[in-house]
This record gives sequence, C-alpha cells and structure tokens, in this order.
Amino acid sequence: MSAAAYARGPAIAAGFVFAALWGGSTYYLFANSNEDWFTAVLVMLIFGIALSGLAWLLTRGAAAPVIEVKRPALESGAVLAYLAIVYAVLFLGYGMTWARSIAEPQTQEVVVLALKLAVHVVLPALLLLALGARIAPLLQAGLSGRKFWRTLIVLGLIILGLLAVISPSLRNIAATGAGIEVLAWAAPATMIWMSLEAGLTEEFLFRGVLQTRLGAFLRSGVAGVFITSILFGVAHAPGLFFRGGPEVDGWSTDPLQVIAYTIAVLAPMGLLFGLIYARTKSLLLVVLLHALVDVLPNMSEFISIWA
Repeated sequence: MSAAAYARGPAIAAGFVFAALWGGSTYYLFANSNEDWFTAVLVMLIFGIALSGLAWLLTRGAAAPVIEVKRPALESGAVLAYLAIVYAVLFLGYGMTWARSIAEPQTQEVVVLALKLAVHVVLPALLLLALGARIAPLLQAGLSGRKFWRTLIVLGLIILGLLAVISPSLRNIAATGAGIEVLAWAAPATMIWMSLEAGLTEEFLFRGVLQTRLGAFLRSGVAGVFITSILFGVAHAPGLFFRGGPEVDGWSTDPLQVIAYTIAVLAPMGLLFGLIYARTKSLLLVVLLHALVDVLPNMSEFISIWA
C-alpha cells in the first residue's frame, strides 16, 4: 500500500466507526440475553485480532500494485447504490427467495451459484466498465512477489484446524456415513464449489470492487478496509432475516438483532480478508482463504446433495 493509503485522519475515523459499531452490536446481543455475544467476542479475538495480526506479518514485504480508481466519488456512489438496490432488494429479497424455493436440491444449488456469480461478479464488472473503470487489475492472482504461498499455507492450515476443533463440522461429515471413496472427491469438490459460491462472489464484490472504491474515495486504504468490513457484515443481514429460522445461528424475529449479529460476527472476518487484500491485491488469495473458512462447515450438506 502506498503512503497515501495510510492517511491517518480517515483511517483513525474509520477505525472508531468500526469499533463503535462492532462494540454496540456486541452489546446489543448481550443486553438481549443472546449468547451470540460470546461468539462475536471469540470471532473478533481469533479473526479480527490474532489472524489479522498474523496476516500482517505474513504479508510484510508484499509488492502489491496500486489499483487506480479514476473517479472515486462516482464509482463509490454507484457501487453503494448497486448494493442497496440490486443486491439487497432484488437479489437478497426476491432472487434468493425464488432460488431457494426450487424443490430439487441439485437444481437449486446450480441456480443459486449462477445467480450469485451474476450478481456478485458479472453485473458489478459491467457497472465498473460502464463507468470507465478497468476490471483486469481486480482479477490479479498475485502468485509471486506478494507472499501468496506462505500466507495461504499458514493461515489456511490454522483456519482448517480451528474449524475442526471449535465447530461441529467433522461430526456432521461423519454423520453422513460417507466413506473414503466419497470423501476423496467430495472434499476437493466442496472446496471448488465454495471457492466459486462464497469466495469468488463475495471477495470480488466486497474486496475487489467496493473496498478499492471506498479506499480511493476516503483517501485511505485502511479506512476502506474498516468500512467495507462493516458493510460486508450488514450485507448478510437481509438474507439471514428473511430466509433464516430458529435453527440458524444469528436468526431472530428482531431485525436489529440480526443486523447486530452480522456486524458483530462477520465484520471481524471481513477485516481479515480486507487486510490481506489491501496488502497483496491478490483476489485469488482471499478467494481461497474465504473458501477454506466455509469448506468444512458446508461439506456435509454438499455430500448429502451430490453424493
């Protein structure tokens, strides 16, 4: 990141905004006797502080290029409007409700993936192109000169180890009764699927598109990371509220509690991914790390649908 990216004023202000919203959201969960406040604190300690600090060390010396944003105000405004109208209302409100109503599981999964790729990748790319922006800089793999491999291997192993210990993922996978012959193809297939459905979609939109625009508009890459992390959390609230249920973590009949949950639990993870992207500009790296967060929790469902 360039020296301008570390402009102190916007970075400090955005940091206070992040801390206030995360702290307020966590307190709201606590005040409503919701045990998710503990999850929020745990996620912040692990992902927002420990792993983000480790990511900072692992990416020291990364030769990441500056992504030019020619018209920061216009592009930021257009992307935020897109998120508010197309993403939140049309996609999360109507599109996903329709897609999840498809009865046949495999067809539903394919439709959901196609819809997510269209809304998270294709349409935002077309929007930026219409505004005269370049897309190629957002698609960099960054395999060399950006501390790609050591960051992926170290953080990837830690993430998988943590999820194996603190989540019921392994028990759920064992409960499917899948043998070695099934797991041999299901494990890599789940990783590929999550790299597309969760990794590519969310990281392109939130890190590649939104974070770069906000960082340029605020004249601080750090501020862009903080604000995008909050928006990353909030963006999950409509889907959780409208399509969740009592069995889903974070769901509530109180919309404010759902918003508080998404900020308190997901914003710290957005902070980790945002930091890594800001320091490496490697879309592939954050896509793969994001997928590693989701691969174990989603493998049992993947097996039940496709095996």
